[in-house]
Amino acid sequence: MFDLSVEGSVARLALARPEVRNAIPLGGWSELASTAQSAVESGAKVLLLSGEPGGAFCSGADVSDFHRFGDDPEARTAFRLAIREGLDWLSDLPVPTIAVIEGACYGAGVALAMACDIRIAGGDARFAITPAKLGISYPQEDVHRLVSLVGPGQAARLLFSASSIDGAEAARIGLVELYAEGGAAEAAAALAEAMAANDADSVRTLKRAVGLAAAGVRHDDMQDRAFDDLLGSEALAERLQAHRGRRR
Repeated sequence: MFDLSVEGSVARLALARPEVRNAIPLGGWSELASTAQSAVESGAKVLLLSGEPGGAFCSGADVSDFHRFGDDPEARTAFRLAIREGLDWLSDLPVPTIAVIEGACYGAGVALAMACDIRIAGGDARFAITPAKLGISYPQEDVHRLVSLVGPGQAARLLFSASSIDGAEAARIGLVELYAEGGAAEAAAALAEAMAANDADSVRTLKRAVGLAAAGVRHDDMQDRAFDDLLGSEALAERLQAHRGRRR
């Protein structure tokens, strides 16, 4: 389901089910969690998440699993919890994550992209959140992320109509941070290299800070301690010395 490669400090995690436009089956969500964790354990400082070149990003959850839900309440709950586990693992990774979106990004695929820190859409990207077409809902955690990104009005438009929008419109309303008409992969690679060039502990601390701020947390003792510790770190001393050398 997922192919992981690591080049230097950048890990690339690609969805690899082109025959179903990278729809994620029930067991794929736990695989997402374990593969994402493997990327961090490899020493990568940034994770890029994409579909395979020339295909979809992710067309959502695999609807071929849905036949079992009619008469099995436990299977319904297990499905919801499996998605939550995979997305929360991705969201909670200590390294920056970038969704590189080319082609279709539908249903749970949008939730997958929203679990990343940053989203970049290419010229052929299309977005749609389609549970209403199937007569189902969307997990509340993912509705919360959607509203946080685009506001309640735009979230209502996307959810209630189930209509699709292109990458330019997604950028306009805040669903993605960057629209790269010439290609999301190139823009994402440049951003990843810029991130990887920075100190990993600093970026990890800043990622936690952004998450806290997004949750409405204005003050946090752990962040204060991290701020103080980084001021005394060897990394700061080394980077200051290198900066002075460049100035000379």
